[in-house]
Amino acid sequence: MTPSQHVIHANGLDHHVWDSQPLEVSRPAVLLLHGFPDDHTVWDPLTPHLLDAGYRVIAPDLRGFGETGIADAVSQYEMRTGAIPDVLGVLDALDPGPVHLVGHDFGASLAWLLAAQHPDRFRTLAALSVGHPRAFLEARKDPVQMRMSFYILQHQFRGLCEWAYKRNDWAWFRAHWDRHCDMDGAIARLSRPGRLTAGLNWYRANAGLDRMLNPPTPGALGEERVSIPTLGVWSDGDKYLGERQMRASGDLVDAAWRYERFDGVGHWLQAEVPERLMPVLLEHWR
Repeated sequence: MTPSQHVIHANGLDHHVWDSQPLEVSRPAVLLLHGFPDDHTVWDPLTPHLLDAGYRVIAPDLRGFGETGIADAVSQYEMRTGAIPDVLGVLDALDPGPVHLVGHDFGASLAWLLAAQHPDRFRTLAALSVGHPRAFLEARKDPVQMRMSFYILQHQFRGLCEWAYKRNDWAWFRAHWDRHCDMDGAIARLSRPGRLTAGLNWYRANAGLDRMLNPPTPGALGEERVSIPTLGVWSDGDKYLGERQMRASGDLVDAAWRYERFDGVGHWLQAEVPERLMPVLLEHWR
């Protein structure tokens, strides 16, 4: 196995992509999409399990994260015109055929939309922690989810949020994301010029106050219903997402739907319990 670090130009940016077997076309491919405040390395604990099971692993740094380019405007982080074309451009360049799609955090939100709007590009969908965007918008009315999501409102304050996160050696950031699997690594990556703002712009473009208070009507942002086999995994130690938004996601799937709950596990379940997640993924794919 000779992994490759691709730099693929797509949708106006250079995208950094980790690819375990760029020349191995016989292995089924898995596309892993990370969230905030991560990059492709958040999948490192799970990757050996995927390789041992015979899969090719493709893990890009999404726009603004890791080594992928930073877009200039907040609007350029809107998934419909930003990240969705980004991912499709990466797949076009690598040409792995239909892949198994796995997303976590904002990567899961992105994965739901990719699966709904481009089902021919994916074999299956596995969403970790974050349910369907429509289900999340409905769940936000729940006082429990409203409290858990309050940080999203804080992320809307440009400049102020960045200052608050960085002050006192990133004390508030460390407290809020306290169960992160690689805190020092995440802070080091976000400390580079423009990187923290780029990550927060995902929230500002896709989960702004106006969208939360006045959700787009079904279909306004493209097809929402998912027509490929879908797995939703939620963990009861997640301090940012409640169970309701994941359970309700099955109502938006017009194919086989499976829900798995992990007890005693935090938000970054792929890093905390990769050995527990892997059999669930394998059963879903087979």
